[in-house]
Parts: sequence; C-alpha cells; structure tokens
Amino acid sequence: MNTQWASLPQGPRSQRSISRRLAVMFALVALFVFALVGSGLFLVLRVQLEQHLRDSLDNRAEIARLIVTHVSSPDKWKIAKEKLADITPRDGSTLFAVSSNDPRYEYGSPPAGRVIKRVMGGYAHFRPEDRAYDMLMTTLTIPPNADRPPLQLFVAIDCSPNVRTMRAFGLALAALMALATVAVLLLSYSVARLGLAPLTRLTRDAQKLSPNNRSQRLNTRSLPMELEDLARSFNGALERLDHAYGRLESFNADVAHELRTPVTILIGQTEVALTRDRSIDELRHTLQSNLEEFERVRAIINDMLFLARADQGERATGLVEVSLAAEVNRTLEFLEIPLEEAQVGAVASGDARAFVNTSLFGRALSNLVMNAIQHCAAGATISVSIMREHGRVRIAVANPGEPIQPHVMEHLFDRFYRAESSRTNSRENHGLGLAIVKAVAEMHRGTVSATSENGINTFSFSVARFGNESRTAQDVALPVPPVVETKSAAT
Repeated sequence: MNTQWASLPQGPRSQRSISRRLAVMFALVALFVFALVGSGLFLVLRVQLEQHLRDSLDNRAEIARLIVTHVSSPDKWKIAKEKLADITPRDGSTLFAVSSNDPRYEYGSPPAGRVIKRVMGGYAHFRPEDRAYDMLMTTLTIPPNADRPPLQLFVAIDCSPNVRTMRAFGLALAALMALATVAVLLLSYSVARLGLAPLTRLTRDAQKLSPNNRSQRLNTRSLPMELEDLARSFNGALERLDHAYGRLESFNADVAHELRTPVTILIGQTEVALTRDRSIDELRHTLQSNLEEFERVRAIINDMLFLARADQGERATGLVEVSLAAEVNRTLEFLEIPLEEAQVGAVASGDARAFVNTSLFGRALSNLVMNAIQHCAAGATISVSIMREHGRVRIAVANPGEPIQPHVMEHLFDRFYRAESSRTNSRENHGLGLAIVKAVAEMHRGTVSATSENGINTFSFSVARFGNESRTAQDVALPVPPVVETKSAAT
C-alpha cells in the first residue's frame, strides 16, 4: 500500500519535467532567433544613422561651399564669414573652418584632435580634445576665384546623437529580448502541457488567435481522426486571412515608405523658412516647392488606391470593343509633347480588336511609352507593336537602351522599384508606373513581361480579347483587321 502511494507522484513529476525541457528548448531557440534579428536590426540602424549623419554633413558642407566659392575679394569674404557664422549652431554640433595661404581668407580653425578612422568618400572620424564623443569631418578644396587664392573648407558634425541613440536602442533591445525569452519560456511550458489534451489544445489555440499573431496555426499532427479535418479546414481559413492581412501590411508599408520622403522635404523646407524672416519672394518660392511635393503625395496616394483596388481582385468594367491601333494612336498623339521634348520618335504597327476599358488601357500604354522616353537617347525611335496570341492581344513597347540585368528584370513590375535610384528624375517617378501596368493587365485578365536583347528593351502587357472568357472560342470566327502603321516622330 505504501509502495503504491509512493509511486503515484512519479507520473506527474515526469510529465512536468518533459514540459520544462520543451519550454527551455523553445526559449533557447527563441533567444537565438531574437539575437539574430536584434543583431540585424542593430546593424541596420547603425548603418542608417551613419548614412543620415553623412547626408546631413554633405548638405551643410554644400551650403558652406556655395557661400565660400563665390567670394572673390576680401570685402566679400567678410560677408561670407558672417554667413558661415549664421549657419553655425550655437550648441557647437557643427563646426566650419576655412584655411588659406592668405590670412585674409581664413575662418575659424580646423578642429584639433586625433583621427579615429577614415571612411570612404573623404570622411574621417576624429576625437576632439575638448569633447567626449567623436565628430565626423569632411574636407573640401575650393578653387581660386579672381583675387582669392584656393581654400580648404573643413566641416565637422557631432556624432554624439548617434552614439546615444545606438546605446539606448541596444539597451532597449536587450531588455526586450530578455522579456520576450521569458515570455516564450512561459508560453512554451503551457503549450507543452496543452499538447497532452488534443481537444483542449485546439480550443485554447483558437482562443489565442489574434491579428498580432497571424502566423499561429493549429497543429494537426497526432490528432484524432474526428478533429483532423476540422483542424485542416480551420488552418486553411487562417492561411487565407494571413494572406489578406499580408497584402494589407504590404500596402501600408509601401505607402509609408514612399510618403516619408516628400513629407520630410516639406518639414525641412518649412523649418528652414521659419528659421529667420523671409521676403515675400522667398516665401513664395518655398510654397511653390511645397506645392510640388503635395502634388507628388497626391499622385502617390491615387496610384496606391488604384493598386489596392486591383489587389482586391477588381476587374475592369465599362469594357467596349475598340481598335487597339486607334487607342495607340490616340495615346501617342497625347504624348506628342514629351516625345518632342525628348527628341524621340514613335512608330506603331499592327492592329487587333479587343474589349477594354479605354481609360485604363491608355493609362497603361502611357506609362510604358513614358518609361521608354525616359530611357531613350535623343534621336532614337520607340516601337509600339500589337500582336495576337491565344485569345489575348499583346501590346509591346520597345526602345533602344542599356541592357537590363536579369536580377533587375525580375523586379521591374514591383511597386516602388527603381532600377537606378540615382537617376536625376528619381523624385518625379515614384516607382509605380510599371506596377500600374501590371495591375491594368491583370484587371483585363492579361499578363506583363519584359525582355532586354541586342540593345533593345521591350516592355509589354496583354489584355483578353473578350470581356467574357466564354467568348474566346469565337476568336477564329472574327475577321483579321488590316495592319496599320502610324508614326509620331520628334523634330
């Protein structure tokens, strides 16, 4: 009897031990993942802060360079010194100094200290003698101008905000990782115990589902036959919900990422305008610049709303049967001015009839032609061709240009993707043109494609010939329209 009572607790202790071991293993795995993610976030933040510091230093150095470059006499140098003093913050976060062989053209003195490291691009981290944190410095050589000899411009910016930010972020990240690991440990222990009761586990897992934990799924392994089909069906519903939420998150992330630039510009220009009294002309110029940014924001919002409707599976409505050659001609006539300004010609060939929304069709074609114009050299010719293929009609826009690499080709129709972010027109093009072309094609049950061969880059999209797929069988019964060729050449 005593032996039986002594043996009873062994089962529960063994069960608790297994649960603890599973919980510890889950916590270790979670800690490893958190450490990897945290390290990645820490490195990304450090690189971004460093880049932001360099950009800020470059902007201030450019302002100082413009002030100093136009000086040609000692009298003008006095004005330049006053301007340099005006743009120097009182807290000493930015330092300006100018050295020259002629003492009359000097300002301040280069910061004294030892160089910690040098960075590509002509930057140097150095530790000033009178500061606890490093400064980032760049040196510019100003060529002579009239009576003024060549100058050396030194601009340095304080790195202490970055250091404090990284320190605070590292401490917060470590604390969150510790708390998250403890949370995983406790939750893993509970899940391990719930795994002994399949029905209870399914019930409690379903109760824990929330938008903040969309990746959670019901475990269908080792379930009784009566619950397996129910769990799989429920997981399928969760998967569809996860995809829907993922598309929504992607939409929000894209909008926030692209709107950040114009909003930052608007804030910066407004802050600069408020730093001192401005004339009416200066304020008017600031307002005009802000208006351009507002127009860009409005264009981004309109395009993103259109893409959101397309993501929801919206099909093109208001379809009418038209000659695509006529629509192409109308679009080329509408783009006659951009073609002439770019000194680029356009040639259209082929024809076919299809049921399309003329407004959407024109928008997609305009985007492709404008894309070709932007990547064409003066005197080149853009070719727009219309071809039939298996119940669809493909419209291809080809232009001579630099070859496109395969890894770039894969993302050309992605939102906000720019093959060359350093292009001079990158601010005017927010990277949605080709994405809209893809959306229009899908709304017409078509596809998009891009090729780069023999110095010719071709972008194309297709549309279904008929608004109703059941009518595609009548394709062979339709008469073949004559081939039409139209030219719109720039002078």
